[in-house]
Amino acid sequence: MSNYQEFLDVSSKEISARGFLHRPIVSSGDCIVLTHGAGGNCNTPLLIALADEFCAAGLTVLRYDLPFRQMRPHGPPQRGSAERDQEGLRAALAAMRKQVPGRISLGGHSYGGRQSSMLAAAEPDLLDSLLLLSYPLHPPRQPHELRTGHFSSLQTPSLFVHGTRDGFGSIDEMATALELIPARTELLPITGSGHELMTKKNHSELPKIVVEAFLSFTNKRSA
Repeated sequence: MSNYQEFLDVSSKEISARGFLHRPIVSSGDCIVLTHGAGGNCNTPLLIALADEFCAAGLTVLRYDLPFRQMRPHGPPQRGSAERDQEGLRAALAAMRKQVPGRISLGGHSYGGRQSSMLAAAEPDLLDSLLLLSYPLHPPRQPHELRTGHFSSLQTPSLFVHGTRDGFGSIDEMATALELIPARTELLPITGSGHELMTKKNHSELPKIVVEAFLSFTNKRSA
């Protein structure tokens, strides 16, 4: 279990970087910003568990509330909020640049991952790698409404973690979509999981599996 504290950076004139900062006892100098899906916040069990595991591995971690969640505690993002949420992620990354000297990664569950990947596609110099959890490839039962328009512009190495029972995209659909991305990618299937990814059966092992896979993925890049 890592130590963490509330975090607030108001350097950005319009959007604050707000969440919880986990600091490792022995730091690698690297950092990851983790954010949530459309129905959650930075206190979701998945993000807390991943933050603890990343912190134990030596990374500084910011669990970050997207601007739409900072504006109201419940409900999905309102229409037109994507641009502001990406601005919020940009502010969070800038805040972490002041906290650590090493590599900075950005990770998000579902909607948070989609916004993270869109920001990375538009501004690849902001970050070093992506962790995309349950990427919402398409709405459930609407496989032709793909959310891949920015994939051909994505230059950031990206690890996709996806449940084999996710209604927002099958493993085969994800594998096909990843072929659109020119950057290095890997797909980590989580057997038996749906869109929530972490279940009662895998909650004790999933965080370690994801963190080990991500660290291996990012270390391959720098080797």
